[in-house]
Amino acid sequence: MKLATWNVNSLKVRLPHLLDWAAQAQPDVICLQEIKAKLDQIPQSCSIEGYTCYWHGAGGYSGVGLHIRRDFAENPTFTHPEFDHETRIVEAQIEDTLFTSVYVPNGGKDFEAKIAFIHSLTAYAAGIRARGQKLVLCGDMNIARTDMDVHPKERKPGIVGQRPEERELFSTLLEHLVDVGRQLDPDNANMFTWWAPWRNMRQRNIGWRLDYVLASPSIAARAQSCKVLAEIGTSDHAPVMMTTAR
Repeated sequence: MKLATWNVNSLKVRLPHLLDWAAQAQPDVICLQEIKAKLDQIPQSCSIEGYTCYWHGAGGYSGVGLHIRRDFAENPTFTHPEFDHETRIVEAQIEDTLFTSVYVPNGGKDFEAKIAFIHSLTAYAAGIRARGQKLVLCGDMNIARTDMDVHPKERKPGIVGQRPEERELFSTLLEHLVDVGRQLDPDNANMFTWWAPWRNMRQRNIGWRLDYVLASPSIAARAQSCKVLAEIGTSDHAPVMMTTAR
């Protein structure tokens, strides 16, 4: 199984990169964030050949997508947890596993809304586990888990995305899920997924790790790789791709 997550930071701007990359990489599941488009603004050309495509957007900012390769699963049903707001989360159940694309609020304008969303996300993961189901939760969490997940030049105690209370909540979420990228590469202090779009930050790899593949332990145990594809596209975020044994 191949699964990828990517904050495209505007579907309209990044569409050619998305289509080219999807055609070449052929992930079984593609999770997208920050599509920044209403449904009537998404052209037919945004449909990815060979996939069942679901768009969930209201324009302006936010918005997510979830795409399932038809050879992987036919006719998936897409739903939203009760705490979805501002078109931030979509899920699809395939057999006993839920695949979920999520865009956590940045928190810069409303930090309490971000904290409430993460609490809801943790309860969501706990409920899936309690039902005996599995979960792959992918997306832009807007939290750098630890100082290792931020370049030393970008570490700023107290800044949103690095606050202790955010990281503590992230740790609570990880009582139910595994951070696959860090599981497979625990000592990599240069693994970032977002770079500020100035001063050649991406080329210099001065960034933050904000985008994650989180998976139930039984799925994480089968993971063979979970790589940041820093060479793909022109978004300020890079895709992250997990590959597992079937």
